Amino acid sequence: MVSLEPVIQDNLNEYLAVGVKSYCEHYLHLWENEDPTPYISYGLTKEVVERDLQDPNAFNYLIQQNNKNVGILKLVKNCGIDEIADTDALKAEKIYLLKEHSGKGIGKQVLQFIEDTARDLNKKIVWLDAMQKGNPIHFYQKNGFTIKRESEVVLPRVKPTEKAMWILTKNL
Repeated sequence: MVSLEPVIQDNLNEYLAVGVKSYCEHYLHLWENEDPTPYISYGLTKEVVERDLQDPNAFNYLIQQNNKNVGILKLVKNCGIDEIADTDALKAEKIYLLKEHSGKGIGKQVLQFIEDTARDLNKKIVWLDAMQKGNPIHFYQKNGFTIKRESEVVLPRVKPTEKAMWILTKNL
């Protein structure tokens, strides 16, 4: 059984540790010299997440299974895309699982949590970015997401061959 624990000051360091570790286990290949510092600095530092904790539009969670932290989740409550209004859309900004817990059905349960949260907030759409290469795109499509359009990683020092992303949406 998977549970999601909201991030507060008391578990912030654990959120950061799990987030950085899970990101590095899956995405070092995207970065020049396998150095993800631009991404970590942008989204997984104490200062950044402390700002999120003060932002009523951001929800950060530790993903737990059997009381063990296995990943992180960040949702953005009012976040439209293209013609979709902020009030109609919830963005799943970070969904990272530790490698040893991938492929065990946890992601599917997390997606259900995201959809339930979106419905509770009266959203019509959930959306996210996914790398064009690799397995996540197939996972999301298998779970009802469709490709809306292309996107790309805009942070510095991403390998040019690894920048391509898809924006995926799911109607609720």
